[in-house]
Amino acid sequence: MPIQIYNTLTRNKEELKSRQVKMYTCGVTVYDDCHIGHARSLYIFEVIRRYLEYRGVEVKFVRNITDIDDKIINRARELGIGWKELVDKYIKSYYEDLGLLGIRLGLSDGKEEPRATKNIPDMIKYIEDLIAKGYAYATDSGVYFSVRKFKDYGKLSGQSIDQMLTGVRKEADETKEDPLDFALWKLSKADEPSWDSPWGKGRPGWHIECSVMSQKFLDTDTLDIHAGGRDLIFPHHENEIAQSEARTGKPFSKAWIHHGLLTINGQKMAKSLGNFVTIKDFINKYHDADILKLFFLSAHYSNHIDYNEDKIEESKKQKKSFNKFFHEANSWPLLKTRNKVGSTVEDKDKIDKICAKFKHAMDDDFNTSIALACLFELIDLGLGFVSSDKEDMINYAKLQLEDFSNIFGLTVKAIIITKEAKEMLEERDRARKDKDFKRADAIREEIKKKFNLYIADTGSTSAVSLIPPEE
Repeated sequence: MPIQIYNTLTRNKEELKSRQVKMYTCGVTVYDDCHIGHARSLYIFEVIRRYLEYRGVEVKFVRNITDIDDKIINRARELGIGWKELVDKYIKSYYEDLGLLGIRLGLSDGKEEPRATKNIPDMIKYIEDLIAKGYAYATDSGVYFSVRKFKDYGKLSGQSIDQMLTGVRKEADETKEDPLDFALWKLSKADEPSWDSPWGKGRPGWHIECSVMSQKFLDTDTLDIHAGGRDLIFPHHENEIAQSEARTGKPFSKAWIHHGLLTINGQKMAKSLGNFVTIKDFINKYHDADILKLFFLSAHYSNHIDYNEDKIEESKKQKKSFNKFFHEANSWPLLKTRNKVGSTVEDKDKIDKICAKFKHAMDDDFNTSIALACLFELIDLGLGFVSSDKEDMINYAKLQLEDFSNIFGLTVKAIIITKEAKEMLEERDRARKDKDFKRADAIREEIKKKFNLYIADTGSTSAVSLIPPEE
């Protein structure tokens, strides 16, 4: 079946027809360490990116960094450091988190992700265009977008102007004409970071940066996919649409994908509640990012997900099963006591049917919960082939699982017999033949420690396997 994506804008699943996709996702604001809620967003869109590539789609992928914002300014004041020092610290931390999760950069042809402060001249030009078209106006506090002049405002969130006005109030220090109008440029106070502009020293509003950087770095007025969290639909994404389409007269994005939010034991994550879990906190505790990934995969990306110890324990069990299969499959060819057994057409059909179910699930709006079940169904089948010594089916199942594991960014520990390891094995065999068992035992322990290999003696030679995964 063709790939179907649920489009928040149309509220329908739609077929992805293009074989070249330009995809943008909202990135992090760098004023603190990334938490596991950020991890879900970063990871799930990486999985979607990888699956599209697996299905032969060429993906140009951009994800931004917000490095100037009220939160950044306030946090720097709180810590008594300069805002640039704060930003540099947490950009470094963010890139470390991407590495821990095995997530690629959000710019397919560069070494860093686009940052707001490095694209301010483009934002100023964008704002000038909106003013010239009559969609924006300057005041004593900055430049604002006139929401009521954009007739389609509210089409993404499905809200009317009256509904949006509920709970919105006009701030006393603002000079904007309408409570819903949003800032494109904010004039800075004396002690705040600022850049020169036709309207005075200031900084860009939050919404304008995404329109500018997505269109600039994807080199298009109309994106194929814009992605982000459900909490960004209104007002952030709604405002992106308004300013972008007001300027270009073209659709801003063909499809909008939004992931559900994450709670911890049924509560919103907050430092004040003591349930704030950073990505580094999780890795330090469990030493395996795959456990967090398996937890994320257990739910459809669009659904909310609750983080709790029971679910993490289930993910740990899944990772053990995953490790067990690859341990058995990779060790099998090295065990010299094993005998090959021929397989049947039915054996291959069983694998192919599971693989087809996996692809069908992922084609159906990236349904990772069903696809994950298929992965473990294939693992169970593969372990059965190991038990029955069907080497060709072991290898066939392993190849499919390696492909699926790559889509999900799961770590497969492959067995590698290096030249050095082979020479040490041969030296140990010679020591045993010479009845120098002390030397043979010492070499075995060195091989175990250095190469993660286990040696079992079978007659005059040594059978080798990987060290079994932890029980």
